Amino acid sequence: MTHANVTRTAVATLVTGALLSTAACGLSGGAADTGEAVRTGRVSGEITFRTLQLKPTFTGYVQAVIDAFEAKYPEAEVNWEDVPGDGYNEKLVADAQAGALPDVVNLSTDSFQLLADRGMLADVAKLDGPLAKEYVPGAWEQFKLPGKGDSVYAYPWYVTPEILTYNRELFEKAGLDPAAPPTSVEQFFDYAEQIAARSGGQFSAFMADPKGRLPGDWQKMGIPILSAQQDRFAFDTDRAVAWVERMKDLYAKGAMPKESLLKSDDINQLYGGGKLVFGPGSPGFVKDVKQNAPQVYAKTQVAGAVTGRLGHIGIYAQSLGVRKDTKHLDAATEFAKWVTNGPNQVEFSRKATIYPSHALGLADPYFADKGDGKDAQTLARAVGAEQLKTAALDANTPVQWTNQVGDAVVREVQKAITGEQDPRTAVRKAQEAANKLLSDAAAK
Repeated sequence: MTHANVTRTAVATLVTGALLSTAACGLSGGAADTGEAVRTGRVSGEITFRTLQLKPTFTGYVQAVIDAFEAKYPEAEVNWEDVPGDGYNEKLVADAQAGALPDVVNLSTDSFQLLADRGMLADVAKLDGPLAKEYVPGAWEQFKLPGKGDSVYAYPWYVTPEILTYNRELFEKAGLDPAAPPTSVEQFFDYAEQIAARSGGQFSAFMADPKGRLPGDWQKMGIPILSAQQDRFAFDTDRAVAWVERMKDLYAKGAMPKESLLKSDDINQLYGGGKLVFGPGSPGFVKDVKQNAPQVYAKTQVAGAVTGRLGHIGIYAQSLGVRKDTKHLDAATEFAKWVTNGPNQVEFSRKATIYPSHALGLADPYFADKGDGKDAQTLARAVGAEQLKTAALDANTPVQWTNQVGDAVVREVQKAITGEQDPRTAVRKAQEAANKLLSDAAAK
């Protein structure tokens, strides 16, 4: 349901406080020395292209894209390397320190920040500013950095928007209308309360999972995560306290599985077993249910994501960054644009549960097709695509919200939900702990 449910479950590795600190120390000196390549007007030379965990499933697709590029630009040669998801960010840092970054590198909305903030990536807005209008709303902005103006540090590639998934039969058992799903965080909680009241303990509404819900829920409620200067956390507000109070009340009433507060349960198993009303907010989840729990899949309904007062949705995005000091800038930039153009993104999306960030690609009829309106997977694809065309995209989880910060906030929130401390104290202490981690990292 939340922004975080999309990004935190989809990203293979998240930036940790320790990693950010290591990167700040290890790359700060090298970044100043990084030269900036210039165009020559000639698409030639040997470049290295790194992807994240695409082999062997998508080997044929990626190699065909490379072959077509080399056929168009016979003086260019692309060496493709694919690496595992585990330790990907650490590898990026190590390669940057060693001066061994690939010319074109697959980056997520957290890993690009590691390199861009330290001057390791080319500013693609400077190289290809007019391209911004070719992407869906917000995709280009996903790869900007606070305080860096209009600079963009990667070409948007494929994206996955947030949607709402729910069990239609359980909805009806709770006295709710499946044709009228919740549209705000507050309404989502109202529905969860009714589900708890009428389920008789046979099923729950959603997973507690505060780490997965924050800061996404707060962003949707219009709660500021950072100060205007983005130099400290500023979420200690009445609305954040109200969120904790509501979570505490819903937890006590049985709206969430009790064990889901303190440990990560298998949400797929619970939803697939008919024990949970709301599933993860990802089109890929619908595909998994279809394969693994066909009886529940037949009862699964999809709708637009809960957006909140700002009309925002969550998005998980991948991109292609270009090494700032690549020896073959023309080849690297043209290849990155080639991989991320409309036709190639559409072809990739037909092979995986993803969407093009390219507006022309998203306009392909494939993404608007709802079939007979009864198949959840087909509807999920159409609903997700429609949201990408029209909804404002939620801000990414700020780079300052590291795993350490998330853990510190969740520790205090959990205490409030279980009644160990009051919600206002929990939010205040959470902000204090988060700001201490932020200042400690800045001092290193």
